[in-house]
Amino acid sequence: MSTVDQSDDFEQLHALISNAEDIKGFLDGMTGFAAAMMTRSAAARIECAVTLQRRKRSASIAGSSDEAVVLDEIEQHLGQGPCEDALRTGVPVLLADVATDPRWPQYRAALETAGCRSVLGIPLKLGPDAAGVLNFFAPATGLFTEDAIADAEIFAVMAGQALHLALRIAAADQLAANLKAAMESRTAIDLACGIIMAQNRCSHGEAFQVLRRGSSTRNQKLHALAADIVAGVSGAAVAVTHFEGLNWAHRLCLGQSRGNVRRRWLADVGCISAGIFPGGGRPLRRER
Repeated sequence: MSTVDQSDDFEQLHALISNAEDIKGFLDGMTGFAAAMMTRSAAARIECAVTLQRRKRSASIAGSSDEAVVLDEIEQHLGQGPCEDALRTGVPVLLADVATDPRWPQYRAALETAGCRSVLGIPLKLGPDAAGVLNFFAPATGLFTEDAIADAEIFAVMAGQALHLALRIAAADQLAANLKAAMESRTAIDLACGIIMAQNRCSHGEAFQVLRRGSSTRNQKLHALAADIVAGVSGAAVAVTHFEGLNWAHRLCLGQSRGNVRRRWLADVGCISAGIFPGGGRPLRRER
């Protein structure tokens, strides 16, 4: 692989980081570049697939063609083949000829049926939290020469660096999304507790217990129940409500008496039956 080719591949890989919408998009683009690189090196059409393994996630598979993806999926299903060995050992593994190599008989049969005669597995270095491997498929034997394998290893180094960076960015994006969702959920819960505190002259802790019991009684997520309460009081439309008929906040908006509405809502969330609130609109009695 010439220096110019290496530079072009490097630039293309790193452009993928900002252009791909997600990791799957990055993997699809990366295998396309890998197939083009090996086709150039071997002077014959080479297809490529990639397997990515991450903690607490199922394996991700992408490829330069549907056939490459299918062959990679077969290997993953069988648990045997050059890709699996390369992933486990961390070194390149070559299946030079499916007709003569005695290893992985089931996988060799699938390869031969698909018209693939040789396979090369090249591991990707992705750090302690992920592992990956490039799987190259050739239609004839003798195409994965020493020079071609060396080119594949050079590409794998660049691809591994780019994928590692893409994975870190994706993890940061996911963390930001999780924090945003948590903040929105916390805000809704705090606002709902404030509404309950104002109506019942109780502490924040007692209001939260009311909300939690309502969530349990209604088998509804705490933040979803809180969002319904806040949306009802603010007058915003609620697309889906888990309250029977009109919920308590809607009844308030329709002008029903606050005391009746409060008692109805407390009955809805199962608090009166639990003896948490006395009737008659008096302040909360603290539990002992």
